[in-house]
Amino acid sequence: MTKDRTPQCDAAAVPKDSLIDTDYVVGQDNVEGSFGPFSFDIHNRVFMISATISIVFVVLTLLFPEAAGQVFQAVVNFSIKTLDWYFIILVNLYLFFCLALVVSPYGAVRLGGKTATPDYSYLSWFSMLFAAGMGIGLLFFGVLEPVYHTTVSMPLNTPSPFGADGELVPGNIPEARAMGLAGTYLHWGLHGWAIYALMALSLAIFTYNKGLPFSIRSSFYPILGERVWGWPGHIIDVLAVFSTLFGLVTSLGLGAQQANAGFNYVFGMEISLTTQIIIIVVVTAVALISVWRGLDGGVKVLSEINMVTAFLFFLFVLFAGSTLTALNTVWEGVTAYAREIVPLSMPFGRTDDAYREDWSAFYWAWWVSWSPFVGMFIARVSRGRTVREFIVAVLLVPSLVIFIWMGVFGGIALDQVFSDPQNSLVKANVIDSYSPELSLFGMLNELPFPNIVSTIAIILTLIFFVTSSDSGSLVVDTITAGGKTDAPIPQRIFWATAEGMIAIALLVGGGLTALQAGVTATGLPFSLVLLAMCYSVWKALSSEPR
Repeated sequence: MTKDRTPQCDAAAVPKDSLIDTDYVVGQDNVEGSFGPFSFDIHNRVFMISATISIVFVVLTLLFPEAAGQVFQAVVNFSIKTLDWYFIILVNLYLFFCLALVVSPYGAVRLGGKTATPDYSYLSWFSMLFAAGMGIGLLFFGVLEPVYHTTVSMPLNTPSPFGADGELVPGNIPEARAMGLAGTYLHWGLHGWAIYALMALSLAIFTYNKGLPFSIRSSFYPILGERVWGWPGHIIDVLAVFSTLFGLVTSLGLGAQQANAGFNYVFGMEISLTTQIIIIVVVTAVALISVWRGLDGGVKVLSEINMVTAFLFFLFVLFAGSTLTALNTVWEGVTAYAREIVPLSMPFGRTDDAYREDWSAFYWAWWVSWSPFVGMFIARVSRGRTVREFIVAVLLVPSLVIFIWMGVFGGIALDQVFSDPQNSLVKANVIDSYSPELSLFGMLNELPFPNIVSTIAIILTLIFFVTSSDSGSLVVDTITAGGKTDAPIPQRIFWATAEGMIAIALLVGGGLTALQAGVTATGLPFSLVLLAMCYSVWKALSSEPR
């Protein structure tokens, strides 16, 4: 076993006009070793701290689930009910910063230097940005959130489509539906993607333009100087690890609940914690196979299958349902979103506490937690783009795709609710008993071939589950390997296993509340990391040729 203190990047690769002095490009404390077929290449302190805390968290949560549940509830109450205003203000600042870069002279800076050329065509690049926006969340919330906001949450105190006696009020339906979609689009549009854009831009600037390791800590050299390679940098990377882990396991937990609901709907399988744990174990095992096969033989193949299947699934729902109503709903939602984006995104305003706390604050914490994961992917595929085209594309392309998806799914579900409010399974699942994981299957039940289509939805959920676990383990491994992207496979296997175990622990320790607690507890400190990145990005761009 050897101790490696060689530089993580070649100092000669740092541009001469770089903000960063080549003297600071020094090695990190990495440990390399090999034991037969198992090898490792880790950033010793970051890996050991992250791995130890993960193991202790899983063990304590499984041993003391009731006490853990109480702790999780307290975390949720503090994070999203007390500090909802904090998350909302901060995410507005992220979006404002990104828009300011677009219109500033810094927008002309090219990622990789002024002679860099894009690695991918616009079509390929847009396709990969689209892939980054697809996930379990679209299947879980695509029906649930538009219907919930339209009929229950009432963003901006929109008149309810249902009167006091429960009967429909036709005049209120268009306004309620438009505002329900606007309230949904707020959580899946520009604000959220500004978080990803900020993270990705920071990683790209400091990796491609400054020649630094592909690591979160690299973004903080303008602030910390040489200390970025010491304990301050270790802390930043550890926060990034847990932010990514809990952002991922929240999606994995939701995916397990939705898959369980689908199996119950199609095959009559019991909805229970035990079933959800079995689903997580099985899917994690498949993810481990994908990890072992590597990026090209595993996650790439699954991602391509999923993209094609998701597109065909979307087309079926669009044309099997009320097509014109769905397309009209997309347009209503987009126009309402453009009109109401400011009041909807304010910490104090016409929206009620439930909308701001249970939805907006939770979503912003979730987006922040996912930012290292998605940000690293976007940064990898965006070399050669100018800052301006990068930000515009990252903000608009995925947002537009998500708006169309949720507008179509939500529009068709709302048409079912308003056509037969007493018998619609969507309304029963969302309003009366509030079983969010069943809302998608309630909508599919009223379309042709419901069992077949629901089975496809389950398969999509499971493949999203696998690809998220595989890709997430790669990102966490990159962070814990000091920014290296070619670390040995056994390390990714460890992190894929850890993700599954943490997801199980959170479900045992409190279900949806525990998932919310995990993501908000890590999103809270990491939101400050993103805020500091704004200064680092500005400082780095100010030294770049335009």
